[in-house]
Amino acid sequence: MNQKNLNQIYSFRRISLITVIAVYFLILVGGVVRSTGSGMGCPDWPKCFGSWIPPTSVNQLPSNYQEIYSAQRVEKNNKFVAQLENLGFEEKAEQIKNDKSILVEQEFNPVKTWIEYVNRLIGAVIGILVLLTVFRSFPLWSLDKSIVVLSVLNLFLVLFQAWIGSIVVSTNLLPWMITLHMMLALVIVCILLYVHFRSFRLIQDARPTTDNPGSLFGILIVGFLLMLVQIVFGTQVREEMDVVAFEFGNLLRGEWIEHLGLVFLIHRSYSILLLAVHILFFYKVYKYTLRHVSIFKWSQALVLVIFLEILTGVGMAYFGVPAFLQPLHLLLGTLIVGIQFVILLQLNSQRKLNLEKTGS
Repeated sequence: MNQKNLNQIYSFRRISLITVIAVYFLILVGGVVRSTGSGMGCPDWPKCFGSWIPPTSVNQLPSNYQEIYSAQRVEKNNKFVAQLENLGFEEKAEQIKNDKSILVEQEFNPVKTWIEYVNRLIGAVIGILVLLTVFRSFPLWSLDKSIVVLSVLNLFLVLFQAWIGSIVVSTNLLPWMITLHMMLALVIVCILLYVHFRSFRLIQDARPTTDNPGSLFGILIVGFLLMLVQIVFGTQVREEMDVVAFEFGNLLRGEWIEHLGLVFLIHRSYSILLLAVHILFFYKVYKYTLRHVSIFKWSQALVLVIFLEILTGVGMAYFGVPAFLQPLHLLLGTLIVGIQFVILLQLNSQRKLNLEKTGS
C-alpha cells in the first residue's frame, strides 16, 4: 500500500471517529432536552417559530401563535397518518388520529426554545460531518467498497432520522416515535463504528489475541441483544416519567418514582441480569485473552460503564430523579451499546482469523 492510500485511510478514520463522538454528544444534548422538558421548545421543523433564529420573547410572536403552529402540526400529521395507512400500520395511524394530546400547544418559553434550537444546530453539524465522512470514503473505493457503500447508506439514514425528528415534533413527542428516533441513532452509531473498524483493518493485519473468540462472541451477542431490549424498556420508563412529571406540574420530583408502573420494576431488575451476563463475559475475557490487547481493555471499559449506568439509575431512583442524571444515564446506555459493538467486531475478526488458520 502506497503513502497516498495510507493518507486517505487516516483521513477517513479521523473524520469517522470525530463523527461518532459528535453523535454521542448529540445524544447527551438530546437527554438534556428531554430532562428539561424542552422537546417542544420549537413547535415547527426545521425552523423554530418560523425563523432560522428563534425569538427570545413572546412579544416577537403573533398573539395567536399557538393556534398557528397547532394547525401546522395537524396538517403534517394528516400526511403522516396517510403514509402509515398506506404502509399497513392502520393501528398506529388510528392512535395518532385519536390522540388529542398531540393538539396541545405549549406556551412559549425562551429557555426551552433555545435548548431545543441548540440541539438542532448540533444535529445540523453532525449532518455535515456525516457528509464529510461520505466524501472521505470515496478514495477508499478501490480498497474496500463496503466502506463507501455503508457511508452513503448512513447518510441516507441520517436524513431519514432528521425526518423522523420532524415527526417527533409534529406529533408532540409521541412516545413510540421517540423510541424509534433513539434506536435509529444507535444504528447510525454502529455503522460509523463499523466503517471505522474496517478502515483500521486496511492498515493493520489481525493478530491472534484470544484463545476462544467463538465463546466470547456468543456471550456478548446475548449481552448486546439484552442491552437493546433494556434501552427500549428505558425509553418506556422515560415516557411514563414524562406523564407523571406533567401530572405533578414538574414539582415534587422525589415522588415520581413511586408512581411509575411495572415497566420501571422490570427495567430496574433487568439491570441485574445485564450485569451478570457482562461479568461472566469479562471473566471469560480475563481467562482466554492476552492482557495487553484491546479486547481486554475494551472489556474493562464495558464493565465500568455498566456499573456507572447502574449507579446513575440508582441515583435517580433514590435521590428524587436529579435532572442532571437523566441525560447522563441515557448517554451511558448508548455508550454500552457502542462498546459492545466494537468488541463484537474485534471478536468476529478473531473468529475469521482462526477459521482461516484451521482451513490452511
